[in-house]
Amino acid sequence: MSYLASNYNRRKLSFKKGKGSFLYSYNGVKYLDFLSGIAVNTLGHANPKLIKALNIQAKKVWHVSNSFQIPEGEVLAKKLAKKTFAEKVIFCNSGAEANETAIKVARRYFYSIGKPNKNRILCIKNSFHGRTLANIFASGSKKMTEGFGPKVSGFDHFIYSDLKSLKKKITKKTAAIFFETAMGESGIKVHTKKFLRNVKKICKEKKILLILDEVQCGIGRSGKFFAYEYANVKPDIVPIAKGIGGGFPIGAVLMTKKVSRCMIPGTHGSTYGGNPLAMVVGNAIMDEVFKKGFLSNVRKNSKYFLKKLNNLKKNYPKVINEIRGIGLLIGLQVKVDLGNFINKLTENKLLTIRAAENVVRILPPLNVKKKEIDLALKIIDKVCSEY
Repeated sequence: MSYLASNYNRRKLSFKKGKGSFLYSYNGVKYLDFLSGIAVNTLGHANPKLIKALNIQAKKVWHVSNSFQIPEGEVLAKKLAKKTFAEKVIFCNSGAEANETAIKVARRYFYSIGKPNKNRILCIKNSFHGRTLANIFASGSKKMTEGFGPKVSGFDHFIYSDLKSLKKKITKKTAAIFFETAMGESGIKVHTKKFLRNVKKICKEKKILLILDEVQCGIGRSGKFFAYEYANVKPDIVPIAKGIGGGFPIGAVLMTKKVSRCMIPGTHGSTYGGNPLAMVVGNAIMDEVFKKGFLSNVRKNSKYFLKKLNNLKKNYPKVINEIRGIGLLIGLQVKVDLGNFINKLTENKLLTIRAAENVVRILPPLNVKKKEIDLALKIIDKVCSEY
């Protein structure tokens, strides 16, 4: 009997160790991990540089609280700011916390400039921003909010990628437009550059904030550090998590200086946010992701992977409906039972995870090797041939 609550439907599989793109179960079976802790393990498992950074810091100080200056956090904040649009950073522990903080910042900003009634957030219907109360109601998903009433108010919703729907929902009370630049849990759906540019234009015209959730698609997952870079737009607020910690819990909210001024002492806090252990890991991730050739290699591997997957789609039209994705955030929409397909991949030692719209989510480490992609393709081919 397990003493864990049943809020997860866990597979009967556990792992003793990991190395690079592979995990090893307790009975010694080797699995190719193209789930990466749901886009978390940026550099794979047991990366020596992350281990070194964590071990060195673990012998110094683990936690001091934000009552004091944390030099390692100052360094990471500076790195993030220098490489992005951001001028200020708030650290936290997870994507859900980062998104919740982003909502608070947007509302507090308008309060601080004398517009307290400008407090509604416009999101995509059936999206995903995490599991806190505010975030599930931001999602506009009946399934996610069922049983968690009363409703958290302040959110409006538009149809995915529908500019007319978006414009119709904007009111004088709209404070921000908030969505994932490339949607993960919702089915690996990537907004076009044109859509992102049009949304930014609308935000500028209506004097509302643009919040782009890059919790899953950020930190190089798209092939650029942030997915919004493809459209050359400048958001006001960007929540991040997952890949910035490479497996260690880190979240953050990046924002412009103009917006950040509203967050004065006492307006927000996080006991563990920005602790020294997390910060040294984040710094090590940043150093690797911004090494010459790292992101271009992600784009190169993505192009190869997507091309080969589209070839499989042509070979198995009764099994594969569509190949989606950007960078190494890849979706395989299948015409067969999704659970059964993922189970078959697992039986053949390839780990993936589901997303909405009958999509298999494929999320290899960003430093994945070409031969490992080829192995994954071979397994997917084999599974498709069984239908």
